[in-house]
Amino acid sequence: MVITSVLFLLSSNAVSFIREKSILYSRSTITILLYSCAIALKSLNMYFLYKGIGLYGGLFHATPITQTFHIFIFSLSATILQLTAFYPIKVCIENFASFYNLFFKNVTYNTNIINNMRQQYRIIEYPLIILFIIIGGTFLVCASDIVSIFLSIELQSYGLYLLSTLYRNSELSTSAGLTYFLLGGLSSCFILLGTSLLYANSGTTNLDAYYIIAGLSSIAYENTNDILHWYKPLYLNISLLIMSVGFLFKISAAPFHFWSPDVYDAIPTIVTTFVAVIAKLFILIFLLELIHYTSNFYLAFTWTSSLLFSSFLSLIIGSVLGLTQFRIKRLYTYSTISHLGFMLLALSINSLESIQAFLFYLMQYSISNINAFVLLISIGFSLYPFFNNGPLKNQCNELLDRNNSPIQLISQIKGYFNVNPIIALSLVITLFSFVGIPPLIGFFAKQMILSVALDNGYVFLTLTAILTSVISAVYYLNVIKQISFDKLEYKLKQDFKDKRFNGSVVSSHGHNVDTFNFNINNIVLSSSLTITISILTLTLLLFILSPLQFINLTNILVLIMFNT
Repeated sequence: MVITSVLFLLSSNAVSFIREKSILYSRSTITILLYSCAIALKSLNMYFLYKGIGLYGGLFHATPITQTFHIFIFSLSATILQLTAFYPIKVCIENFASFYNLFFKNVTYNTNIINNMRQQYRIIEYPLIILFIIIGGTFLVCASDIVSIFLSIELQSYGLYLLSTLYRNSELSTSAGLTYFLLGGLSSCFILLGTSLLYANSGTTNLDAYYIIAGLSSIAYENTNDILHWYKPLYLNISLLIMSVGFLFKISAAPFHFWSPDVYDAIPTIVTTFVAVIAKLFILIFLLELIHYTSNFYLAFTWTSSLLFSSFLSLIIGSVLGLTQFRIKRLYTYSTISHLGFMLLALSINSLESIQAFLFYLMQYSISNINAFVLLISIGFSLYPFFNNGPLKNQCNELLDRNNSPIQLISQIKGYFNVNPIIALSLVITLFSFVGIPPLIGFFAKQMILSVALDNGYVFLTLTAILTSVISAVYYLNVIKQISFDKLEYKLKQDFKDKRFNGSVVSSHGHNVDTFNFNINNIVLSSSLTITISILTLTLLLFILSPLQFINLTNILVLIMFNT
């Protein structure tokens, strides 16, 4: 479905000269993704799916885990595409009711409110590139051959490079995209080197063959005959270790994280929302199956032990370096690195309970992270009629690329609770979920991973995770403090102060219905933003009232994986 839709969108883009049709393309892409969700959901009813279905001669496979995460990723991608599928600002007129199909005409208010970020509605290639990334990611999740793995990861990566440089008038975005491209190419070299070593030593490219070799490692370890010389697990272990370096590069886990704060901070916030969340999901789900079937080597050091080292560094670096950040997107990036430490810890343990904890943590953190970015974008839209009048006024006014990333500094949201209490409260709830404050969903996710790690004897890493969670709470609480308790440093711009704007409402037949006068208080966030924020925030807040849906889903997926 997605591939067919890409061909139609590609043909349509080739003949389109009207750049404003980007909104229509984004809405069409949302429809495509939702329809793809319905197809994937229907496929879960197949009885034989739990055993796995080979596709395209064994290059790909479908399992309940792959199909479930296809549904999850399609849904999250459709949520992100709402940012470019609908205008962010609407004019609200109270106490008005009519049976006509109404629309606004000749509204004379200052159009800078939406024109400052108008470029995002003029890039018709944006939804098309996102579909290419999703196709590459879905192929990666289903890959069962090292050739299909490399082709899938490159299809996804090239789309991410293009997406990062899509805003052509942004020098920062172009620079960040070039950095992303060069370091992404380096990580692909590690993946290609690992896959070439696998093929050179085994003569096969199928992952099932490597799983069999890993299963025979105990026999090869005890047997010194020449018959089993190529079943020795050492070469497979080293090859997978080299390949894992490339994947850790892609998800920006420590110690390969150094590129992500600069790149994510420089690219436009709307692009960061997709790149920082969806791109990591595909790789983590692929690693789940790879680790599950290749972690049973009878050696003193296996390649999955490197994930424990990366987990330890991610916890330390994500928490400590986040304390010194004053730019909000860099803070989010170090927060992501810290949370990757929890997920890698659960992955490397590879028990039934740890995989369930990993799946649950991955789902809840993806929802929380998207909500955090959507809230950041919404705050930027809502503050366009205002200007900063605080001590950092000049610094805020001189920020580069302000049109594409209006909120860049933590100090820009000081006292925002006085501007829009509902949005501020939603951001506070999301940050509390990052910290792991009960009864929010983030608390239960951290509790599950820490409990599993402690039960499996990882006492040192458990204590490290608890300590770093306390440290990271400092910079989260600092943001919450500035939003809720600091003095408001914004004032209404002179163009909007004490001024009323004229606008007429007409019916769809062109007949004038009425004329209204309205002021700045009538200009509010659109329903697409407010409804999305409400659903995501309530999911984080009300999880404790109905926790069985998420927990049962992850439990069923893990049981199918361990019983297959």
